[in-house]
Amino acid sequence: MPGFADDATVLQRIFDHIDNRTTDRAAGTWREPVASYTDPARFAAELTLMRRSPTPFCPSAALPETGAWLARRAGGTPLLAVRGADGRVRVFRNACRHRGALLAEGTGCDRAFVCRYHGWTYGLDGTLRHIPHADGFPGLDPTTHGLAPVAAAERCGMVIVAQDGELPTDGGAAALPELIGPQHRIHAFSDTPVEANWKVLAEGFLEGYHIRTTHRDTFYPRQYDNLTVVELAGCNSRIAFPYRSIEKQRALPPQQRRAGPALTYVHHLFPNVMLATFPTNLVLIAIEPAGIDRSRLVTWTLTDRPAEPAAQGEVDHARDFVNAGAAEDRAVVAAIQQGIASGANEYFEYGLFEGAIANFHRALHRAIDGGSP
Repeated sequence: MPGFADDATVLQRIFDHIDNRTTDRAAGTWREPVASYTDPARFAAELTLMRRSPTPFCPSAALPETGAWLARRAGGTPLLAVRGADGRVRVFRNACRHRGALLAEGTGCDRAFVCRYHGWTYGLDGTLRHIPHADGFPGLDPTTHGLAPVAAAERCGMVIVAQDGELPTDGGAAALPELIGPQHRIHAFSDTPVEANWKVLAEGFLEGYHIRTTHRDTFYPRQYDNLTVVELAGCNSRIAFPYRSIEKQRALPPQQRRAGPALTYVHHLFPNVMLATFPTNLVLIAIEPAGIDRSRLVTWTLTDRPAEPAAQGEVDHARDFVNAGAAEDRAVVAAIQQGIASGANEYFEYGLFEGAIANFHRALHRAIDGGSP
């Protein structure tokens, strides 16, 4: 990922931390007003930011063939992505141009989209193809009533969208990790509700200070407590969470050391998408606000392991292990949301070990307020 160190450099930084019993520290602490999590005007501004920002919508692998489609909300907006007969992915606002009904829900593969209300029919390119009893709409021009498109492009194995505005000419690729290759396929998908503000969920991905206390029987036996390498690239970040098995690579020459079996990278793609690496799979996570105190974790697990049962069993085992730790995180963030309602805190205090969270909030304040509070 541009602006980030190579694997050998990251692994050496981890070895230095292990030897010195240290971790990466930010230059300073951060105080975030609790009002940022409870103010309806602030929440509306965050949704606006999500809609204007180039943001991953789904992995390209979720649309593997002509007619494959995926519908979900992004930034509060119902969107519909589909791969056309020309191989191109297009993304539309998910609403019939007659009376606004959703055209699709979930995933599928079709040759056209037919509105279940009155049967208006659209091609994979969004063109309005058929109006039942068209004589009832004198003067209606079908060419102006196709599905409403949003800017979209495929970059780095992901479908990137910008709902309100244009994508950069490179689709924002300079800010994205080149981790999802054409060999990756979808192994599992989930859409999980969580009773917490979306920012509380995002913060849980961005520090390792909680590993021992939150994940005592899951991640902690395999990872280190409060030992991370934190790298910032503008509003994005990457955090390395090393496994204890990293010690196996200590004797190797630096150029032979590999991050894949030794650590998890968590890439934060601002504002609300995470991409995490594991030895057998990748996980792409969109943290979608469903309300000021409610969210959804839209998650794709991808793998490039062979389709044979033994290899897929390894992926299943790894996914189940990560899911167990993720359930612990969800329980904590739901408890944080309840604690917000207590009125005990005017600010949340983020320490030197939580620099990626501070970077996240700084970026939000710059984008929404024009500066830090």
